[in-house]
Amino acid sequence: METDEALQDVMLSYAAAVDDRDMARYRACFADDAEIVGFGEATITGADTWTASVESQLEAFSATQHLMSPQLATVSGDHASARTDVQALHVLKDTDGAVFTLWATYLTDFVRTGEGWKIARHELVVRGTQQTP
Repeated sequence: METDEALQDVMLSYAAAVDDRDMARYRACFADDAEIVGFGEATITGADTWTASVESQLEAFSATQHLMSPQLATVSGDHASARTDVQALHVLKDTDGAVFTLWATYLTDFVRTGEGWKIARHELVVRGTQQTP
């Protein structure tokens, strides 16, 4: 598999895992010491901590759908960086179908490991949000 395709597969797996609530698959996308930026005020370090946080946050939604753009990727040996645009729909629980929509860009650094490419640093840049009743 070409490197660009492998990087895109990591991000598609990331999105599918969130939407399917498959936390083992989600965790597998990350290097153990991954750094997570922009998903809140504090930077989070560690894939296990981040995965537990995401699992907890997902409890607020009855469904999600993350739509990912093709990536702009740069590869240098065993390191890579990519920009991936995302539109994420979040159906809020205990509402009459209220939807929170996020438009954002993921800036992601990857490292090649013995298990393939893993996310080493993942940053969310919010472009806009909207909630519909």
